Amino acid sequence: MNRYALRAASLAVALSLWQLLTSLNIDLWLRFSQFPTVADVARAFADRLTGPDYWTDLTDSLTRILTGFLLAAVLGVATGVLVARSRLAEDLLGPVLEVVRPIPAIALVPVAILLFPSNEQGIVFITFTAAFFPVLVSTRHAVRALTPLWEEAVLTMGGGRWRILASVVLPGALPGIFGGLSVGIGVSWICVISAEMISGQYGVGYRTWQDYTVVNYAGVFVGMVTIGVLGWLTSTAVELLGHRLTRWLPRTSYVAATRPRTPRAAVAPLREGPESKAEETRDEHLV
Repeated sequence: MNRYALRAASLAVALSLWQLLTSLNIDLWLRFSQFPTVADVARAFADRLTGPDYWTDLTDSLTRILTGFLLAAVLGVATGVLVARSRLAEDLLGPVLEVVRPIPAIALVPVAILLFPSNEQGIVFITFTAAFFPVLVSTRHAVRALTPLWEEAVLTMGGGRWRILASVVLPGALPGIFGGLSVGIGVSWICVISAEMISGQYGVGYRTWQDYTVVNYAGVFVGMVTIGVLGWLTSTAVELLGHRLTRWLPRTSYVAATRPRTPRAAVAPLREGPESKAEETRDEHLV
């Protein structure tokens, strides 16, 4: 409860500082006079919630992000395992993947516009590309880091390739896989919002850009808060699923730092004098 109270207090302090700087029109190096106050954003948020466009944008963005991310999760894990376990697959797919991987997903917007017949499919493609490579790289490294002793044990007991894959490779690589999934869902939100701003018709990113073009800065901050909350919720869901599927892993916990106390046995030999001798005599008598 203390940790949750501390988190709520940090959020309250940040909002209070925002309200103070914007209401006083502070202009030092940063121009807070151009920012809407927290109260302005709250009123705009309340107005947006009562309209149908907000929920339509929310549904469209969630549909795009979930579709692209699920495709990236399935194909990224499969490709990562294949590249890590097969030299032939690494030689055939590795060069192409390494050339395409450094290209930012948002830079593929023109390719998506030319390649797909609809903007909706193009946005899902951008979202998929953004999440695919973090999942691929994390899976590949996690599979290659597995100790060969586990695989040899399964082979000794008569297991085949599929048994090794199901009993050793996938369970052992799960922590690394979910690390890539956590990164991928965050990158997906960045790219889907950018793609909606460029070529979308509905969505949180599209509505945020429209508010900016009509100089509705309070609406812009409503979109930013919505994006942040949605990203936090989806990332938390991925992490909770990862904890659920890796319950067998040892967990670490925070332990408050305390001053180490010197054991009495370590201090006893330092005593000298008649009192210490009397105590030693009494101890020998008790023994």
